[in-house]
Amino acid sequence: MARVALVTGGTRGIGEAISLALKDQGRSVVASYVGNDAAAEAFKAKTGIPVIKFNVGSFEECEAAVTKITTDYGPIEVLVNNAGITRDATLLRMRRDMWDAVLDTNLGACFNLCKLTFEGMRERKFGRVVNVGSINGQAGQYGQVNYAAAKSGIHGFTKALAQEGARYGITVNAIAPGYVDTEMVRAVPGEVLRKIVAKIPIGRLGRAEDIARGVAFLTADEAEFITGSTLSINGGQHMY
Repeated sequence: MARVALVTGGTRGIGEAISLALKDQGRSVVASYVGNDAAAEAFKAKTGIPVIKFNVGSFEECEAAVTKITTDYGPIEVLVNNAGITRDATLLRMRRDMWDAVLDTNLGACFNLCKLTFEGMRERKFGRVVNVGSINGQAGQYGQVNYAAAKSGIHGFTKALAQEGARYGITVNAIAPGYVDTEMVRAVPGEVLRKIVAKIPIGRLGRAEDIARGVAFLTADEAEFITGSTLSINGGQHMY
């Protein structure tokens, strides 16, 4: 029976590519989303991957979602914490609600969903967790103290949880994408985007599929000796 994989933020952009890569890997994929019903339904119709709507920043909503997925499809054995948001501003202009929203969604979701699935993984002696960080969690970024803090926190969270899961056959790793050609990046002003690309040695933005291949590698059954690692996929922009 195929292992059940949950990909948060899994219906668009990088998340969509991850969901498809895991489906191709033979996983029984469920993709979560929070806002865009039309996009989620279009994704479901195109890919055949079931979708579930919930706020990953809410422990109660995560708990209900994990219960439903487990009931409908089976226990979650592969977890990809990909969902993320931005609320950019310099610290002087950043409101507390902007800080809370980003920390709750980007970092708090890792706690919520790992907390709710980790015990079951331990009992079955198998688990694959991949948390999606960011180049900006490694190098920092002007106007993103909330986002950089959350993504940096993901890398520390990953290393600590990896130590708790290792003896039970659970691997916990992180991916740190660079700038990828998604809606979020395309919204950056053209002049700024050209400066970003100029700093990437490979000479282009990443593609969602570049990130998805890394996730598929780390979630493979055979990847049992890789844990507590961060795989940077950034075209050489930040070598860390």
